Amino acid sequence: MKSTPSSQPIRLSYRRIYILPTKRGLGFVLLITILLLIAFIYNNNLVYLLCFLLASLFFITILHTVNSLEGLLIKKTQCPDIFAGEFATNSLIIDNPGNTKRYSIQLGLAQESMQFCDINAQQNMRISLPQKVNQRGWFVLSRPVIFSCYPFGLFRAWHRLNIEIKTLVYPRPSMQDCPLPENNSSQGMQGNTEKGQDDFYGLQRYQSGDGIRHIHWRAYAKGQGLFTRQYSGVQSSEIWLDYEQTQGSDHEERLSQMCRWVLEADKAGMEYGFKLMGLIIEPNRGNQHATQCLTALALA
Repeated sequence: MKSTPSSQPIRLSYRRIYILPTKRGLGFVLLITILLLIAFIYNNNLVYLLCFLLASLFFITILHTVNSLEGLLIKKTQCPDIFAGEFATNSLIIDNPGNTKRYSIQLGLAQESMQFCDINAQQNMRISLPQKVNQRGWFVLSRPVIFSCYPFGLFRAWHRLNIEIKTLVYPRPSMQDCPLPENNSSQGMQGNTEKGQDDFYGLQRYQSGDGIRHIHWRAYAKGQGLFTRQYSGVQSSEIWLDYEQTQGSDHEERLSQMCRWVLEADKAGMEYGFKLMGLIIEPNRGNQHATQCLTALALA
């Protein structure tokens, strides 16, 4: 029966740590066996002494290898949200509360993605296991392994952490330049009414009919795209980002376009509402509102 992942810090005790000889350790046993046969055949006391010394070293190494992990405290951290195609950080904190420095601690999922670290006494270290994520939604990094082969690599002590690291993955923003929907106050009035000319409050993507004198030429010269200055005369107007108004060959492309709309509207400081397959989020602005909309897109 699979146990439920723990949300609390994990303390590595002797009962939680497994240990087995490595290939080097098995080779070491073979060497001791050959030396013992030589000592027996030739009745050589010096070779007997060497065998006993090597065997003592072999068994003492077991204790040191286990002690390199025993007592460590493993805590998971809050991972920042990302967009599809980016790397999830998958961070863990390894705390060493003891008075002994821990050497060659390894953490990861596979041999090629292991992270190595030395942790000083009564200190902790943050370890990241970056992994590229291409699918939106919840990405879960399950049960990473922490292990050590210190000091001679003869044994491998390990523990598979029963802990889940979750990262919310937003859709990848569309690469196509899709203009934002028109606001309610400007529908049917474009070309007849000039945009507000009071206090400047933000930028908006250039749309057909915008006055040339309102174009933000400095942003255009920097290669950031064509934007127009928005003034307080239209600050109170709002737009709706509606899934039904998107264009795309499939569901994922339409979500990507919605994602880009949210990012552009938030960057321009606009007030916008959000409609997605029955979900309606009332018009608002700010980081919290953008996060709410992006979360809905990630879990749609």
